[in-house]
Amino acid sequence: MTENKQDAISVGTTHDKTVGATGRSPLPDGWRWVRLGDVIADAQAGFASGKRDPNGVIQLRMNNVDTRGNLVWNDVIRVPADAETIDHYRLVVGDVMFNNTNSIDLVGKSALFEGYNEPVVFSNHFTRIRPKGDVLISEFLASWLNHQWLKGVFANICNRWVGQSAVKYDRLMKIDFPLPPIPEQQRIASILREQMAAVEKARKAAEERLEAVNALPAAFLRQVFPQPGQPLPDGWKWVRLGDVCEFCRGPFGGSLRKDIFVKSGYPVYEQSHAIYKDFGNFRYYIDGRKYIEMSRFRVTPGDLIMSCSGTMGKVAVITKDAPEGIINQALLKLTPTAKVISAFLVFSIQSPTFQQTIEALTLGAAIKNVASVSIIKRISIPLPPLSEQQRIVAILREQMAAVEKARKASEEELAAINALPAALLRRAFSGEL
Repeated sequence: MTENKQDAISVGTTHDKTVGATGRSPLPDGWRWVRLGDVIADAQAGFASGKRDPNGVIQLRMNNVDTRGNLVWNDVIRVPADAETIDHYRLVVGDVMFNNTNSIDLVGKSALFEGYNEPVVFSNHFTRIRPKGDVLISEFLASWLNHQWLKGVFANICNRWVGQSAVKYDRLMKIDFPLPPIPEQQRIASILREQMAAVEKARKAAEERLEAVNALPAAFLRQVFPQPGQPLPDGWKWVRLGDVCEFCRGPFGGSLRKDIFVKSGYPVYEQSHAIYKDFGNFRYYIDGRKYIEMSRFRVTPGDLIMSCSGTMGKVAVITKDAPEGIINQALLKLTPTAKVISAFLVFSIQSPTFQQTIEALTLGAAIKNVASVSIIKRISIPLPPLSEQQRIVAILREQMAAVEKARKASEEELAAINALPAALLRRAFSGEL
């Protein structure tokens, strides 16, 4: 880019502040503010297609750009299109894909097209941007757009509808853009490319570590609980679940209509309490009269509640400090007898073998439901003497606590890695690289 060409670009000192992405902050030497539209040679929206054709052309959709600025090729669709349409909307190396329509959180995510082994077109949810090559390089532009997305700029300027939002072309083109000389753009793009590759490598490694940690509970439980057909340790025996606990399925939905709920009183336990094991938050309450009427469904410390609809087989023990309440229709209450310790029963239900059995017994397609209580009662579990149950519970609790500590550390590591791109982009576009 020549100095004369750069001088010819509008500096835009009177730009509309509502669309400025940077607030006109001071720039490094050699940089200048321009309107994005001043450095764009072409911007083209894609085309809609509700049809599919296994032999058609690949059409990129919203899900084909991830939140890290990458194109995702493992879930593409093919649509019918004639040669003229393909030629008009075909992507070429260096095109920048701007996601103009999406949810408020995702609108504006962008990616650089670096080529593919066959023709690729794009839907109307994208705007294809081609910069003026003598003043702006595509890689720099794509990184800057993702920087703006991470900052929430596009969420602030988009038009909003129910469940959807869009960034209009004219608003996008009016955004203030910090333009350095071409050599500086190339230097920054090169550094960012190297840094983002390192971040991606670290992220994948962290995800693998987290996946390994998440697999530990099942491995520990598999070591403890024999599968059907395997020999049992001395003193163990197979028993039916119905032989070691009492069952109570939640009341019919009509018994807990919303018009009977009150602002405070006795809480109604729901599936979320079995899934997340959090007894501090409740949405619904019943009064004392209704509580007495539905006393059959009340929970007491040591009871187990198990999810029976949608998310299946999640189980939690009612603790001593959990409030008195009743279960709703999506829960199954299990009250252990003297033959089994509550905590041991929980671990047994959480074991891979039991979970596979429950999954095989579920009914329904869209929303799964547990089979009848009579069938669940007949599920066999391996049961050791009480003293052995206590020993196993102590070991498993220690192991699960270690897993939880490792999981938290892995999640924090992954969160720190996921925060790096925003920090790197912020440094890049403030001239700190």
